[in-house]
Amino acid sequence: MTSTPKKLRQAADAYRAILDTLEEWILVVDQNARIFFMNRPYARFLGVNAEEVKGKKVTDVIENTRMHLVIQKGVAERLSIQKIRDSNMIASRYPIIDQGTVIGAVGIAIFNDTYQWKRINSHIKALMAEQTPLPQSQSPHKDSSTSYYRLTDVVGESKAIKELNQTITQVASGDVTVLLRGESGTGKELYAHAIHHLSERSDAPFIKVNCAAIPENLLESELFGYLDGAFTGARKGGKAGKFQLANKGTLFLDEIGELPLSMQAKLLRALQEREVEAIGSHSPTPIDIRLITATHRPLEDLIRSGEFREDLYYRINVVNISLPPLRERPEDIAKLTEHFLHALSRRTGRRAPKLTAQAMTALLEYHWPGNIRELENVLEAAFFTTQEHKIPLSLLPANVRQAASQDEFSSSLHTNSPILSGTLKEQLDRAEKQAIKQALNNAYGNRTLAAKQLGISKSTLYEKLQKHEL
Repeated sequence: MTSTPKKLRQAADAYRAILDTLEEWILVVDQNARIFFMNRPYARFLGVNAEEVKGKKVTDVIENTRMHLVIQKGVAERLSIQKIRDSNMIASRYPIIDQGTVIGAVGIAIFNDTYQWKRINSHIKALMAEQTPLPQSQSPHKDSSTSYYRLTDVVGESKAIKELNQTITQVASGDVTVLLRGESGTGKELYAHAIHHLSERSDAPFIKVNCAAIPENLLESELFGYLDGAFTGARKGGKAGKFQLANKGTLFLDEIGELPLSMQAKLLRALQEREVEAIGSHSPTPIDIRLITATHRPLEDLIRSGEFREDLYYRINVVNISLPPLRERPEDIAKLTEHFLHALSRRTGRRAPKLTAQAMTALLEYHWPGNIRELENVLEAAFFTTQEHKIPLSLLPANVRQAASQDEFSSSLHTNSPILSGTLKEQLDRAEKQAIKQALNNAYGNRTLAAKQLGISKSTLYEKLQKHEL
C-alpha cells in the first residue's frame, strides 16, 4: 500500500507546473499540519522560498492559518476571511481524505483581498444584469428609495461609452465617493443608479436629492430631518432626513453646484464627522452612507467666484467621472433613436415608425446641446405627430432641420468652395472626410456598414475617423 506522504508527493509533483501558473494561492499540508507544497504566487506574497518552507509547521509560516484545525475536524471551511500581512484575503480549506482517514489538507486563497472580491462581485452583477434585464412592464418609480436603472439601460456602443461603462463597473465596488460631471441630459442620474446597483450596498436604500429643486429654507430639514416640535408647522413625530434614510445605502446629491454656501458648510461637517444632527436635536446621529454627487456646472469656476467651498470640493471630488456629450458620440444616435421609438411603441401599442434618410442625416448633423434628453423629446414629438410609419425631415424641429447639411462634396464644384482651396493634399483630405461623413450618414452611424460602402476595412475606417476627428 502506498504511504500517505508518497501519495501527497505524487499528486503535488504531477500538478506542480499547473499550480504554479495559477493566480490563486495554493497550499497543501500533511496530516501533521506541516507544509507539503506551496505554489510560487503564494510564496512570493509571503516573501518565502517555496522549497525551503517544506516540512515546516504551517502555523510557523502563515499567520492566522486554520489548516491545522481543518485536519483536526476533517471539515471544509469555505470562503472565510483570513488576515495575512494586513491584507484580508478570502480562502477556502478542504481536508484530503483517503479511505476515511484525513491525510492532509489543501487551502486556496480565491481572492487576494476583499477589494478584489468586491470588484469581481460588481463585474458579476453587471453580467447578470445583461442576462436578466428588468421586465418592460415593471414601473421603475414605485419605490423612491430603490435604484431602478442598471448599466444595461445605457444605450450605445461607441468607444467613449464602452470606456465609461468599464470605469463605472470598476469604481462601483470601491465604496468611494464619486463626482459625476457632464452637461444636462447626458445621463448622470442613470449612472448614479447603476453605481449603487453594482455596489455592495445594492440591497440598501438609494436616496436621491435634487439640490436645485428644494427651496433654500427647506434644504436643512430635507437633508438632516427634524424632531417633533422643532419649529412651527413641523410634522408631528418629526421627520427623518435624506441622510438618515440613506443610512447603510447610497445618497445621490444631484446638481450639487446649486447648493447654497450655508448648506455647503453643514454638508461638509456631516461628511467629515460621519454624523448628522436633526433640527431640534442636541445629539448627533452616526451615518454610514456612500455619497455620489453630480453637476453640470464648472465647480472650479464656482470656487474662484466664491460660490462653492474648496474644502467641500476636495471632499466630494475623490473619483471624478466625466460623461461625454451626445455630439462626441454620434455613432450612438441611430441606436438611441431606435431605442426611444421602440419604447414609445411599447408604451402606446402603436407600431414604431422609422426615420427617413434625410431625417436621420439631420439627427446626425445636429449639435444636440440638450444631449440625450433633447433627442428623446424630439423623437417623442415626431412619434405622436406622424400619420405614417415614417418620420420625415419636416416633422423635426426647425433647429434640427437646419442641421441637415447640403451635399458638401457636390457644392465643392463651386469655385469659391473651401474644398478646392489649399494644397492637393488638403483638398484630398477634405474630400475623404466628407466621403466618410456621407457613408456614416447613409449607414445611420453603423461603422461596419460605412466601411463596406467605402470599400475599406473597419480598422482602416477607425484610423481615418481618428485622423479626421470624426
